[in-house]
Amino acid sequence: MNAYFLTAQDARRMLLSRGAVRLNLDLRKTNRTWEVTREGDEFIFPDGTRVSRDVIERIARDEGSVYFVKDGGVYKAAIAGEHFYKLVPTIPPTIEINGIRMHRTKEVNPLQDTRNKVNTVKPKEGETVLDTCMGLGYTAIEASKRGAYVITIEKDPNVIELAKINPWSRELFTGGKIQVIHGDAFEVVKRFNDESFDVVIHDPPRFSLAGQLYSEEFYRELFRVLKPGGRLFHYVGNPGKKYRRKDLQRGVMERLRKAGFVSVKRVEEALGVVARKPGKKGK
Repeated sequence: MNAYFLTAQDARRMLLSRGAVRLNLDLRKTNRTWEVTREGDEFIFPDGTRVSRDVIERIARDEGSVYFVKDGGVYKAAIAGEHFYKLVPTIPPTIEINGIRMHRTKEVNPLQDTRNKVNTVKPKEGETVLDTCMGLGYTAIEASKRGAYVITIEKDPNVIELAKINPWSRELFTGGKIQVIHGDAFEVVKRFNDESFDVVIHDPPRFSLAGQLYSEEFYRELFRVLKPGGRLFHYVGNPGKKYRRKDLQRGVMERLRKAGFVSVKRVEEALGVVARKPGKKGK
């Protein structure tokens, strides 16, 4: 394994141990466990890395973060720059940017949230899917597991770096059925040929951060790149009070219809809207 991952809960188990302790060290991506041994005030990981008790105590106090042991060091799965990004130890992890989580984590976990979205358009074997906003890549991975080839776009290089760290995102870079494009979806989509995709899954950031991804202009591009009969899912989310969400959903649905989509309707379970491009005969 390239790295061993630790949460506050894992660190507390280590501190309670007097000798060796077996832990899952891949954020429960698998059921596998690894042995961490203890010698005095040091903990020894399977690759031989020695970590002091002080460091483990600090991790034990940090409930909202993920840490990893790699190449003899201990690191927080976080990036500080113009914004502060970190992996949050939900299962599977989500990204938090300036305190805002990128997945639903209260009613459902991020994996259930992803499946709710993908189930609205049901990608199939041999289809091609456009995933407009990659994030940690769970949507792209889920669609590829159903047999589709996926092109996924991510604008933020810091998000891509956290995806490379996150064990739950590994298939993005190793599976062979997913192409990752670093760029702004608003511009990247213009480069695709007409009728390139069977399915589009559009899961943009909130409207206040990426208004152009909710524009009729962008929806017309998504319409153009979809094949006749192609399916679209558009995540809208729950931005504040219910009346605001309904207003946002209503505007999304109106603009989708103006762009040419039909069968536009809400899907409450996935907090979004589905639509399709008419077939060759307008059906």
